[in-house]
Order: sequence, then C-alpha cells, then structure tokens
Amino acid sequence: MVAKVIVNPVAGAKSTEQKWPHISRLMRDMGFSYDFQYTESQGHAIEIARNAALNGYPYLVAVGGDGTINEVVNGILTASHDQKTLMGVVDTGTGNDFVRSLGLDGNYLHSCQHLLSPKHTLVDAGLVTFQKEGHQVSRFFVNGAGVGFDAEVAAATEHMPKALGGTIPFVMALAKTLLGYRNKTIDIGLDKYNYTRRVLSVIVANGSYFGGGMKIAPSALITDSRFDVITLGDVNKLEILQTFPKIYKGTHITHPKVKTEHAHFVSISSEEGLYLQADGELLGKTPATFEVLPQALTMVF
Repeated sequence: MVAKVIVNPVAGAKSTEQKWPHISRLMRDMGFSYDFQYTESQGHAIEIARNAALNGYPYLVAVGGDGTINEVVNGILTASHDQKTLMGVVDTGTGNDFVRSLGLDGNYLHSCQHLLSPKHTLVDAGLVTFQKEGHQVSRFFVNGAGVGFDAEVAAATEHMPKALGGTIPFVMALAKTLLGYRNKTIDIGLDKYNYTRRVLSVIVANGSYFGGGMKIAPSALITDSRFDVITLGDVNKLEILQTFPKIYKGTHITHPKVKTEHAHFVSISSEEGLYLQADGELLGKTPATFEVLPQALTMVF
C-alpha cells in the first residue's frame, strides 16, 4: 500500500519545511511506503487530496496544522463518502486542536509512529452551509465550528504573527476583539427546537478543543454521531475575563450563562450576518446550518 502524503510547508509558522526531512526519514525507517506533494497555496490540499482519492490512493496523510487537516478532509469527502480512504495526521501546526481531540499529544514524531497503527477508527465530520460573497457555500469540518465572538477572533488571528505559536496569537486576537465586540441576538435551531438568544458565541463542537488548546466542549466525542453545542450566553466583559482561564480546563461549563446541548442538525441566523469559522478557518457568514455526518472518515491513530 502506497500512501499519499500531503505536506504544507508553511504550517507551524513555516517550520514544517524544516521538519519534513526528519519526518520523511523517520517514515522510511519505519517501512512506511509513500510519495508526497507540497501544497502551494490555500485550498491546494483539497485539490491534492481529492485527486489522490479519486486516483485510488488508499491512504492519505496530512502533514501540517488544523487548516491542512481540514483541507485534506474536504478533499477526501468531496471525492467519496464510502469511507474506503484511510486518513492519518502528522501535526506540525500551531494549534494542534484536532489531534488533541483524537487523544494524541501533538508531538509530530509520535504522530509518525501512529501511521502504521492497526487501529482504524470511524470518526464523525460536520457539513456547514453558509453565505460567502452572496452565494451559498458548503464545507466539511472535523473538529468544530463557531459563530460570533470566536469567529471574530479567528478573523483577527489571521493577522497575528504565527511565529508566536498557537495560543499566544489567539489570546492577542481575543484581547483585541474583546475591546469592541458586542453580544449578538441570534435565532438558533437544535434539531426540532428553536430559540432566540443573546449570545457571545455558539460553538458547534465535534471534538473537545479549539483555539490552541481550549477545552471548549469537554464532553464532546468525535465518535458519538452528534454535536455538542456550547452557547456562551449574554456575558459581559468582566465575566469573560473571569471565565476565560477556566476554558483551558473545561470548567467554564459550570458558569450559569454557559449552556451545553446536543443536536444532529443546527441552524443559526441573525439580522446581521455574523462571521463563521470552522476548524479555525474563517469561512463566511450566517445564516448557516450544521449537519453531523456520522462515521464519515476512517482515521488511523
């Protein structure tokens, strides 16, 4: 079996290009049979992964961060929904949120050692449909998506220096966004139930982590065929500052304005178009719908 390894050289503050020779030697020493291709631009990993899946590669490996993983997932799922294509990850990014949700430690050398694991696990994915430049667009995600404050932070994070790692740019962007952000009134649908709420953010979580190590949805499992929907309610700035440190341990869910619910289908709309992020990538705006895709991917880890 020959795997297709998709390498994003600029992932991890452009450190992946320096790490790749070591990773490639380790793979060969393990007896891992593969060929590889560098990505050249945003979205290129989707194209590479889709073509590889369509051309019969049985195993695709993403070498990069959460954004690279998201693109490879989109390439696999746009090529086929029959779960025949195996997927592995060697995380060399700054956030490491998806590998945390898998239960891995984020060490790229340890990730390499998992590539030949006999353990193949069916994991869920999500499909989000949203608005972008006046058109309705859909995108797959594997870790989580969000609307509101977190998406505004994602937009601000894009302009932060990646060399500082995953957590520090996120915290800097959060502080910048916090100064001018106002909570939003949204209409949210969870399966058959509909509510109007004033919120800071709504997180549609498949995995537990986001934002470079925040345990935003501590009970979320990527194998339970449902989303954990975390609503951060109408909190003020002082409450945000008091609660923020608790998110890294997952203890924020005890706050009276934080609500955890479960759903297979979620819809979110607002009188104003709100930013939307998925797997840390800024995608577009609301109105948006989120649909869980049970056992959509076969992961090797």
